[in-house]
Amino acid sequence: MPELAPEAAASTELAGRHYQVRDHYDVGREKVREFARAIQNNHPAHMHEGDAAKLGLDAVLAPPTFAAVIGMTTTHGLLDTVLTDYDLSQILQIDQLFEIHRPIVAGERVRSEAKIESIRQVRGNDFITVRATLINESGAVAVNGVITTVARLGEDINPDIVQLVEGLVMQRRETDPTEPAVLVQIPAEQSTPVPTLAASREDLVVHTIPIFEELSVGDQLPVGKMQLTRGDLVNYAGVSGDPNPIHFSDRAAELAGLPTVVAHGLLTMGLGADYLSSWLGDPNGIASYSVRFAGFVPVEATSAAQIEFTGKIKSLDPERRTATILLSGVSGGKKLFGRALAEVQLS
Repeated sequence: MPELAPEAAASTELAGRHYQVRDHYDVGREKVREFARAIQNNHPAHMHEGDAAKLGLDAVLAPPTFAAVIGMTTTHGLLDTVLTDYDLSQILQIDQLFEIHRPIVAGERVRSEAKIESIRQVRGNDFITVRATLINESGAVAVNGVITTVARLGEDINPDIVQLVEGLVMQRRETDPTEPAVLVQIPAEQSTPVPTLAASREDLVVHTIPIFEELSVGDQLPVGKMQLTRGDLVNYAGVSGDPNPIHFSDRAAELAGLPTVVAHGLLTMGLGADYLSSWLGDPNGIASYSVRFAGFVPVEATSAAQIEFTGKIKSLDPERRTATILLSGVSGGKKLFGRALAEVQLS
């Protein structure tokens, strides 16, 4: 496998390149549990083997957005060795998609691949889309994720922000130049092909409370209410490995032009996954889940932020026994999502 070479990360020539993470990720039971607690995913299958067994699993089930934890290694690897012209403080996530082909359970060993789908330059901003694929021990795709971020390139970074970030975020070990890179570039033909969701989930049995025949287009899901405190944000930052200080430092939020500390987009998305799982009764029913972030959840120092989720059935597929759900999240009277869709598989 050829090693990564230093390149100008802003170049659109990076589009189409494939990479592989050298090391694997061992999914630990306690990591699954702590992540489930951090994003308030309360289904008992995330905590107890007996409850996971009721869903046909032999170990505790990772929450639907758990791939974000594994993908953090890929994100850091790309920023450190490929997309080196971008600074974390300049990057804003705008879209996230999870396609869940197979359940991830404790005890599994997962390897990761990534493809830079595109880098588009629009009015001084670079829109970077990366596809990350998690493959289980049997060689099957477990999760296919697509993330789009926007980065401002060529602008001076506020030195106050740089100093603040250096003093606040968890320090990462300096990379020894003699160590192998986290990522290696691989030829496209050596990358793992991603099958359709229908093909991957063909033999997956779900145990949902709503039955397909009982649903109609236009049906409303029950309203779900959740809350977040500063402690929740600090906990999620540690569990997920997201170091951005706008999620726990008032000064960082101020320098970024925010009214106060705000919740992570993926934390908000994770709460939405619990909203869906609670209605379904089986987290494995979530086949795909995508969000375009349009707002944020402001979290004050001494009071919890309130979030309300609603959902409506947009379409039904009788052949696959799936429903497409249009989700909405609101906090402080403001919409959190520009678009949020989930495809769910039903009993």
